[in-house]
Amino acid sequence: MITLLDYGAGNVRSVINAIESLGESVKVVSDTSDIISAEKLIFPGVGSFGSMMRILNQKNYVEALKDYLTSDRAFLGICLGLQALFETSEEAPDINGLGLISGHVKRFDIDLSVPHIGWNGINIKKPSRIFNGLGGSEKFYFVHSFYVAPEDDSVILTTTNYGLEFVSSIQRGRITATQFHPEKSGDAGIKILKNFLEAGDEKKASGFVSQETRLAKRIVACLDVRSNDQGDLVVTKGDQYDVREKGEVRNLGQPVELAGRYYQKGADEIIFLNITGFRDFPLEDMPMIEVLKQTSKNVFVPLTIGGGIRDYTDKDGRKYTALDVAAEYFRSGADKISIGSDAVLIAEEYLKTGVKTGQSSIEQISEVYGAQAIVVSIDPRRVYVMSPDEVDHQVIETAEKGPNGETYCWYQCTIKGGREGRDLDAVTLAQVCEKLGAGEILLNCIDKDGTNSGFDIELINAVAGAVTIPVIASSGAGCAEHFYEVFAKTEAEAALAAGIFHRKEVSIASVKDYLSDKVEIRPFIKK
Repeated sequence: MITLLDYGAGNVRSVINAIESLGESVKVVSDTSDIISAEKLIFPGVGSFGSMMRILNQKNYVEALKDYLTSDRAFLGICLGLQALFETSEEAPDINGLGLISGHVKRFDIDLSVPHIGWNGINIKKPSRIFNGLGGSEKFYFVHSFYVAPEDDSVILTTTNYGLEFVSSIQRGRITATQFHPEKSGDAGIKILKNFLEAGDEKKASGFVSQETRLAKRIVACLDVRSNDQGDLVVTKGDQYDVREKGEVRNLGQPVELAGRYYQKGADEIIFLNITGFRDFPLEDMPMIEVLKQTSKNVFVPLTIGGGIRDYTDKDGRKYTALDVAAEYFRSGADKISIGSDAVLIAEEYLKTGVKTGQSSIEQISEVYGAQAIVVSIDPRRVYVMSPDEVDHQVIETAEKGPNGETYCWYQCTIKGGREGRDLDAVTLAQVCEKLGAGEILLNCIDKDGTNSGFDIELINAVAGAVTIPVIASSGAGCAEHFYEVFAKTEAEAALAAGIFHRKEVSIASVKDYLSDKVEIRPFIKK
């Protein structure tokens, strides 16, 4: 029996699913006695340091955890579960950590995008059975803005490079903790969990890595999910956001089945965009909840869910906040949530006052779950102008002239699935959302959607150059060469496609094969 500490924040379902896939059963901590009696304890911390420590204190878990950690029993901390072992964090300077490891948690102060999101390698610093069966060149999934800085180098198990060399895992006695997420790191991560679960104290390592690690560019599969006219949930795809063909909703497959296929074929991340309202459903009956639960049983890469993450009232008159909706999605298997139209309205309100109220969905979710849990999805279209002076927006000079020979344009934000344009440009929206606590931008382009003509390089450069958070390029991919172009010509950390994958015109494996000798990727290994 494996005991799992769930203090109520973030996605622990994926950890439970990964453990159960290895034939083990899981007991979730309900009170301090469960911690005290545990034989093996896993602590998957997700969210913000301050929120985590406040909850641990409120539940009276802190002393029980300290007793467990000093009792020579097996412990695995994941992400924030690593950071909790240290004395303090720059994320919440006035709140103490568990203090088991001398040292502090620092924020990345580098010239790269923060959070550090994606697949990176590890430098193994000392032998450990946790790495049995690994070759040393594997990549693991990271999503964090802070890193640990131990005072005692002897506890350092691995390091990773991202603007600097930081500690990516520690080990002291039977205590192991990783900054990366094994449960989201595919087969390599499952091997690490298996090694932790198996009995034995021998210290082995299949190989030592002493080279600089590199963050991989991510290939993301996107599934637009909606109800068809028969009431079934299907994956569909629009041409410039129109999902109907001959009057019927395009049906390109079942969401759980497709997500599983893309995981097996090497997708680095999967995004579900719920483009059906379902606004009056009781929260527990939301159709996408079950999709996430079923998908996370067999898909061990990051899952993002977008659509419907807002305040609403169900058909029975019960009120839910956006934070309630996000929390339910996280508990059901999501690692990140995506906010679209509501982000535009939130930004417009902020621009009127210049005041962060702490009440917007972006701010509230970021406070509890951390910036890395929030993706803002932007749906812009080009608006051509003859001169930058014509509009009060961030305008770019474009090589693609307008219908009347215009050489300038701005990117108008839209809401309601692209049906309504707003007096706000995409660059400003991205900048405001970063200020409010978003950790990543999903950058679509209505003009490019469904065209297979390549990504809008000018748009991506405009937005990526204006923010310090990662950008996912979306809309327009038609071949493997388009992925190389976007990575070669922009600073996008990831590139997304939908229709070409669904229709099997281009496979994820073929994209990775084409990129393998051109950019850093997580290699696809046939199973």
